[in-house]
Amino acid sequence: MADLSKYRNIGIFAHVDAGKTTTTERILKLTGQIHKTGEVHDGESTTDFMEQEAERGITIQSAAVSCFWNNHRLNIIDTPGHVDFTVEVYRSLKVLDGGIGVFCGSGGVEPQSETNWRYANESNVARLIFINKLDRIGANFFNVVKQIKSLLGANPLVMTVPIGQENQFIGVVDILNLKAYVWDETDFPENYEIQDIPSDMLESITIYRKELIETAVEQDDYLMESYMEGEEISIENIKTCIRKGTKNLEFFPTFCGSAFKNKGMQLILDAIVDYLPSPTEVNPQPLINPETGKPTGEMATVSEDNPFRALAFKIMDDRFGSLTFIRIYSGCLNKGDTILNSTTNKTERVGRMVEMQANERNELTNAQAGDIIAIVGMKNVQTGHTLCDVKNKCTLEPMIFPSPVISIAVSPKNKGGSEKMAVALNKMIAEDPSFQVETDNETGETILKGMGELHLDIKIDILKRTYNVELNVGAPQVAYRETITQTVEDSYTHKKQSGGAGQFAKIDYRIKPGKLNSGFIFSSKVVGGNVPKEFLPAVEKGFLSMMNNGILAGFPILDIEIELFDGAFHSVDSSTIAFEIASKNAFRQSMPKTDPKLLEPIMYVDVFTPGDHIGDVIGDLNRRRGIIKDQQSTATGVRIKANVPLSEMFGYIGHLRTMTSGRGQFSMEFNHYTKCPDKIAEDIIATKKEKNSKK
Repeated sequence: MADLSKYRNIGIFAHVDAGKTTTTERILKLTGQIHKTGEVHDGESTTDFMEQEAERGITIQSAAVSCFWNNHRLNIIDTPGHVDFTVEVYRSLKVLDGGIGVFCGSGGVEPQSETNWRYANESNVARLIFINKLDRIGANFFNVVKQIKSLLGANPLVMTVPIGQENQFIGVVDILNLKAYVWDETDFPENYEIQDIPSDMLESITIYRKELIETAVEQDDYLMESYMEGEEISIENIKTCIRKGTKNLEFFPTFCGSAFKNKGMQLILDAIVDYLPSPTEVNPQPLINPETGKPTGEMATVSEDNPFRALAFKIMDDRFGSLTFIRIYSGCLNKGDTILNSTTNKTERVGRMVEMQANERNELTNAQAGDIIAIVGMKNVQTGHTLCDVKNKCTLEPMIFPSPVISIAVSPKNKGGSEKMAVALNKMIAEDPSFQVETDNETGETILKGMGELHLDIKIDILKRTYNVELNVGAPQVAYRETITQTVEDSYTHKKQSGGAGQFAKIDYRIKPGKLNSGFIFSSKVVGGNVPKEFLPAVEKGFLSMMNNGILAGFPILDIEIELFDGAFHSVDSSTIAFEIASKNAFRQSMPKTDPKLLEPIMYVDVFTPGDHIGDVIGDLNRRRGIIKDQQSTATGVRIKANVPLSEMFGYIGHLRTMTSGRGQFSMEFNHYTKCPDKIAEDIIATKKEKNSKK
């Protein structure tokens, strides 16, 4: 068995173009996993192996690689930065023990950095910070450290500082060990010298070192007392304190460098080993009751001696077949074992297990707690399913994925494409839980739903290239919703007599607006048994089944409360079916009286623009019904944060680039639903009704 204390399961995450994939490439080169470094801008990086990734220079799906440094095994997941693929970041963080947040030295804390940082906080993942691209024009390490404090509310513990900046950046100072690492002009990672700290930096380094030690020793009362009494604290003891504080998210060790120029990377690798936790040091995953979704109080403690427990966090289909990526939390797994999927209650035999090296793989005969591996050819496993020992059934906390906000209608260009498209879409849904597919029963159209325009664009590209399915693609559609604004008290009686047993159900109920984001809430205030308890689930089921089809334009209904307060039943003629039909008809009867309104999705939009175009950008956002929330000046321009309706944002990137001479960037993510202005709502409802009348 491998020593789990020598394992590090980590992820690399950041905003688009901050240098995550390049950082991963340099780590693989330094650890001897690859001999030729592939560059993202050449489309040759190891972890960006999809055609679409190589072409666009972005990471789309998270990729797993393993390597070794100082006798420690590093399992690394390189995640996407683009907002449309944050589901990949979320599910990677779920199974990792530590991470590296990469920030651009000139861009600083960018929109997606904030989202990913928030996800990591929610997942309680210990992190290092790497401030990258310090060789770039406009790079400023100390500005980015300030932004991390102000925008993320985080506490960066500065471990290295740069020697020079922009094109004068030649190396870094290791504050703890008081050494300067200086690289030569060859840009080879191994071509560096350890020198004395430049004399003009000594004063500031002394201040940083004092801050570092004072922050670290707060983790140990005895060492803190010794330090206050003037004793010298050993480097090993300081490292132990930094490790403890990092694990507890008290602070985040912060390093600097340039991944592209190979400067500062060795210190990052040392820090992964020294400061990020091993699988046994993080809080164990809670087991939950699948019926209630609540914790049972038991934990999946990381140990090879416990029963086998693992979480499937990613499904991928490639040229070798279907791969199920799993994180093993406890126990061992051997080739040929039979395991139970506790979500489906079906068993599966483990035929082949592989260790992934991005697009390559190494065959395994066994794996243990702490490992991240892939199993080939599992049939009924989906993302978030728990795999466990057949004799020790359990369920790990599942993953919750955001709902899509945008949809498009597609149809194959030729008749033979329908079957191919159906097979391909089934595989793609299994791989990406934030991608959904529906069939419009009336038109027969296939509706693809996703997190943004780029998300759906990539899916259509994959269908075309990977599966050879040519499509006709409709215009993007917004995921509107409906809600109610008035409380209505009403009564409905369902009575049917047609020989033999009849049907009878009477319900008295209130329909009222719910709180924001409350969804559907059903409650019963019936007393005296006027509606027997066994019929209450049928009443709830009847109302709930109507929530997906609002009366204005057929959009799903949000934030509604239904309270049953009285009713009547017949000892012979009443049944669950009768009460279910009664509640469905009651819904149709009462909804028009509730003054229903249309809701539209509002996106949180973060736009970067050079300072000389700020007026144009703000004016354009206002024309799009945007509400400006904040403006921040950066070293290279201005960031504008706004809430804008999704319907106004289609094709925005083209307009932004035109306004800013190609220099503007933006990201957006779903924020909330709000009432649609009456005139716009009328147009949407009229369009929807016209479309329905043509069906």
